[in-house]
Amino acid sequence: MRGSVDALPKTPENLAAQFLKEVGMAWSLKGSYAETCSCELMCPCNLSFDHGATYDYCRVTLVFNIREGEIEGTDVSGLKLAAIADTPKVMTDGNWKLGVFVDENATDEQVDKLVKVFTGQLGGPMAGLAPLVGEVLGVERAAFEVADEGVRHSVRVGDAIDFEIEDIVPFGVETGEPVRFDGMFHPVGSDLTMAEAKRSRIDAFGIQYEGKTGLSTSEFSWAA
Repeated sequence: MRGSVDALPKTPENLAAQFLKEVGMAWSLKGSYAETCSCELMCPCNLSFDHGATYDYCRVTLVFNIREGEIEGTDVSGLKLAAIADTPKVMTDGNWKLGVFVDENATDEQVDKLVKVFTGQLGGPMAGLAPLVGEVLGVERAAFEVADEGVRHSVRVGDAIDFEIEDIVPFGVETGEPVRFDGMFHPVGSDLTMAEAKRSRIDAFGIQYEGKTGLSTSEFSWAA
């Protein structure tokens, strides 16, 4: 069983690999990631999907800065994508509402490939979330500005999304290393940096909220 996907732990990444092994698709994406959501610090949903959110909902914006990537032969390097979701208090109850913004610099072919990956149509980590989505609110092109400067991460997507989060460095940590979640169930990865929102204005696809908490990573990597 050495090297077999079937023998690996059932993480989102390994489940994705098993799915794509079966259907024979191939794609890979690498880059940085930032998110902010409506929960207070920290988001119970990130601790576990079956924990209730701080409020009667969890509204979250997921932003992917793709430094290099290829989807079924189409180069998508240098493009950006954001997904905004409105979920019930307990995420596993499903019926999520989801909207997607794709980099305005993307060609029609690149948009098509990216949307298929990020809505789970081509398998991968997002395929594990697809059954929870009850309504896709739309897909729009937009201008993106994404900046990663040390522990601060800022995002602007058209006129709809504008936020900045800062990774949390615990008091007394002389190395300056921020605190991380390890072993979490999240489509981006199982080891992400904890952050808090410093600025937030989000109003997209009828979803409006103030971001309070966040997550980031300088290196996400999906491949199948």
